[in-house]
Amino acid sequence: MNKGFTMIESLVSIAILVLVITGVASAVQSGISSYIFSKDQVIAFYLAQEGFEQVRNIRDENGLKSQNWLTGLSLNSSDPCYFGNACVVDPVASPVPARCGGGPGNCPMLRQNATTGFFGYDSTWPATVFRREVVLTQINANEISVKVTVDWSKGIVNRQFMARENILNWQ
Repeated sequence: MNKGFTMIESLVSIAILVLVITGVASAVQSGISSYIFSKDQVIAFYLAQEGFEQVRNIRDENGLKSQNWLTGLSLNSSDPCYFGNACVVDPVASPVPARCGGGPGNCPMLRQNATTGFFGYDSTWPATVFRREVVLTQINANEISVKVTVDWSKGIVNRQFMARENILNWQ
């Protein structure tokens, strides 16, 4: 009686081993993709929240200075976030928003400071995959709707996180 494997037994065991390795590699790749998507989605959520906070901060500063609550935002058509225009906010560099050239969808890419991790528009920082735009819509004289959209892409896949919140004139 011969001891050892036949050629067919060896081929079957190699095929099973290849299937197991392929399955494990696929599961690892899927897990890494899910992790990257989740990480980017969390960053997009916080970038949107930061947009809301900056608009609220400008409203509150206007109240403390006894100015109209929309001063510097959308009081008149020359303001950067005048109703329907897309603008960017950069709480790190400047409390004043800036209008995006060309309207909604044309805001610049956010950049990130490698040392502090802050996001902003400083041209010396490396560009990220994220783009944030803020659009204000007037509801009535004492209420505006703030829509913050954060877009990003990885390879050929484009993602978007959009949030809307109403802000009131508390003065």
